[in-house]
Amino acid sequence: MRRPVKKRNKPGADYKFNSTRVSKFINHVMHDGKREAAERIVYKAFDIVKEKIKEDPNEIFEQALSNVGPTVEVRSKRVGGANYQVPREVRPERRMFLAMKWILDTARNGKGKPMEDRLAAEIIAAYKGEGEAVKKRENVHKMAEANKAFAHFAV
Repeated sequence: MRRPVKKRNKPGADYKFNSTRVSKFINHVMHDGKREAAERIVYKAFDIVKEKIKEDPNEIFEQALSNVGPTVEVRSKRVGGANYQVPREVRPERRMFLAMKWILDTARNGKGKPMEDRLAAEIIAAYKGEGEAVKKRENVHKMAEANKAFAHFAV
């Protein structure tokens, strides 16, 4: 069994929205320690979201994360010489991590537009329950549903 984490570093809230989740998302966007570039990308994307939907972009972002975050996933477990895909519930921290990662991955895979446009488009799609990140979540849920018979292996 995994030992409990004693001290986990939590990022400070960002200066614009005063949100730790936005700050964490900026950390995910950041490459090679270029925080200002990552902040510029995220804040421009949030401005585009605000312009298109006419609501608070922070609330839209929170809703998009909750729409993309998976509740169950499959983990590989070896039992008696065979590997089984065992469905497990996802911890809240991992749920947020996966949601941010999937939104960012789909935005990075898009070509031809600036990053802030692709990121804004993916956040809006996730907010509406559409897009590649939501499809990824649906696939993970289908996989867990298909392997529900092996749930008794979960410990």
